[in-house]
Amino acid sequence: MTNSKMILEIKDGVGYVTFNNPEKHNAVSLEMWESLGEMMDQLEKDNNVRVVVLKGAGGKSFVSGADISKFDKDRSTKEQVLNYNAKTGKLYQRIEAFPKPTIAMIDGYCIGGGLNLAVCCDIRICSEKSQFAMPAAKLSLGYPFSSIKRLFDTMGPGMSKHFMFTAERISSGEALNCGLVQKLVKDIELEEFVNSYAQRISKNAPLTIKAMKQIGIEVLKNSEDRDLDLCEKLVSECFDSEDYKEGRKAFMEKRKPIFQGK
Repeated sequence: MTNSKMILEIKDGVGYVTFNNPEKHNAVSLEMWESLGEMMDQLEKDNNVRVVVLKGAGGKSFVSGADISKFDKDRSTKEQVLNYNAKTGKLYQRIEAFPKPTIAMIDGYCIGGGLNLAVCCDIRICSEKSQFAMPAAKLSLGYPFSSIKRLFDTMGPGMSKHFMFTAERISSGEALNCGLVQKLVKDIELEEFVNSYAQRISKNAPLTIKAMKQIGIEVLKNSEDRDLDLCEKLVSECFDSEDYKEGRKAFMEKRKPIFQGK
């Protein structure tokens, strides 16, 4: 599935979504956001896809945020701003709650909306040259509660405030130290590392991964909002599955299990 600015590829159980706007450092237009939603729908329905990798084309940026050249068209009035924020907000929530593991492969600039997108992913892996920024304060942009909460949950309040108030860039090393990324890899090794990492996850039991991810989402909710019945149901599904039998059998036979997700 492809349109000129967004590319979807599926290989060996991994879905790769590429932001393909390198001449603008992969700045994202409203049309690109809408295409992303369609691609995520397709990836969720495809039972052969067990992991999703989001990345940017060109080797200079993951995503550099919103396409400012489109602001006059898409965000010049209050109504347009509300419409834009509603659409992008739903997509951030979609990525965050996606039932399969998501990986942000960050190679270069990760800025503004691109940073918010990366924080919605389960895992963030970056190259040494990568840089991160939240420049809203330099553009007088408002940031919603959900986006700021994600930053606080990821980086902690102190670093998040420094990040937002100064609008300064931080290096890949600083991003690793504050928990913004989980892995820091040499530039030349990034793609191979991410592919191998995604493959390792894809070989694990899908029902267990699904349960862990959903229960993790419940953990981060306020206690009164948690669906503990759902958590118990997901755990029971793991133990009632054919994959559970396969895992035990493979262990006893000293071989790698072949999980089917059922």
